[in-house]
Amino acid sequence: MELSHLDTFVKVVQTGSFTRAAEQLHTQKAHVSRVVSQLEAELGVRLLERTTRSLSLTEIGREFFERAVGILGAADDARRTVQQAQGEPRGTLRLSCGVEFGMLAVNRWVRDYLLRHPDVNVDLEMTGRVVDIVHEGFDLAVRVGPLADSTLAARKLGELRYGLFAAPGYLRRHPPPRQPGDLAQHALIRFSGSRLRLVWTFTRGADTQRVEPVARLNANNSFAVRDAAVDALGIAQLPLLLAQPEVDAGRLVPVLADWQLPSAPVHAVFASARYLTPKVRAFIDLAVEAFAA
Repeated sequence: MELSHLDTFVKVVQTGSFTRAAEQLHTQKAHVSRVVSQLEAELGVRLLERTTRSLSLTEIGREFFERAVGILGAADDARRTVQQAQGEPRGTLRLSCGVEFGMLAVNRWVRDYLLRHPDVNVDLEMTGRVVDIVHEGFDLAVRVGPLADSTLAARKLGELRYGLFAAPGYLRRHPPPRQPGDLAQHALIRFSGSRLRLVWTFTRGADTQRVEPVARLNANNSFAVRDAAVDALGIAQLPLLLAQPEVDAGRLVPVLADWQLPSAPVHAVFASARYLTPKVRAFIDLAVEAFAA
């Protein structure tokens, strides 16, 4: 029984599809199906129940899957030991992140990572769901916001900071607010994709003020919020990473800049800090460096 056959079977279970497993393994669907059939013939049991629409593990297949994951994990541990001795990042990095933060930052990090390390490849999945790193075979995930309790290891990459911004044309038509309470007299553009952003909390020294914005536009995408602000539709709360290029170009102006809004922590999450491979460590170091810059 070859490790590559176990890996193929595990990928089929993790992806729920012969086609998606073949895509991840860079092979043909027919080859993947043949490997699983060979495993079943070798073991003398049916591991998967197949229908035209879905795959499901048999009872013995589930037990075999758990054992296979453990065997592949042990093989990975041995491989990591060798890689750590070699020191150079190599292999394929499987990375997950949210769609919006992926477009905002991770996409740039991946390109810099590939330029810096010629012996690595990256499989990047931007998704709105929280992936199961271990069972879905990811090396790490980048997550924005407080982390849920987990057995996973994590390293903080930095803080995603926010501010209020408006177009110069909007501010010519409306006197700029001098304090948070003045926002009630303005058209507001609100990011509705996070409960933490539904109420705007401002601090300045010991002073704290909370505003529940009545928005002219609610959007669950920061890029849509930015574009509406650039079009002079109102005052928007935006990540500084997204707003700064517009400020530099003169299309947006900071509003209430002497007040602070809560930031959001950004973490890299991975299975274990004990066997952190060079390819994972190098990506995390690059992301920390990018935040510091």
